[in-house]
Amino acid sequence: MSADTTTAESQSLFTGLPSGIVPYVAILGALASVYAHLSLAPVVMGFNQTQAILFVLAGVGFLAGIAVYLSKLWRREFYLVAIAFALAQIVAFFVMNGPLNDMAVLSKSGEAVFSIAAAYLYLNESPNADATI
Repeated sequence: MSADTTTAESQSLFTGLPSGIVPYVAILGALASVYAHLSLAPVVMGFNQTQAILFVLAGVGFLAGIAVYLSKLWRREFYLVAIAFALAQIVAFFVMNGPLNDMAVLSKSGEAVFSIAAAYLYLNESPNADATI
């Protein structure tokens, strides 16, 4: 039984903490957006359930992205998906003519910082650096 435990521990999905400052900047930008979206979802629920659900999905999407980034499942191409997701949040805000308030500024600033950091990481990561499972 102890051999099975050792094998399971050596096959952990968690890759450890990233090196360098840019991944942490990206994660902090994503967490700023998570905080704004999940904090506003209950408030928005009172007058627009669809938008509140979209807020929750946006927050959960960023959290899921962080989890995948810190796992062995991460691939270089996912940076492009993450950038598109963050930029879609920014575009959706302006298309929907969202009110400009502190939470909107926090969220959109976090998403912009995240997009720039993710683009930097994509451009500076070796195409052959993908983890293998």
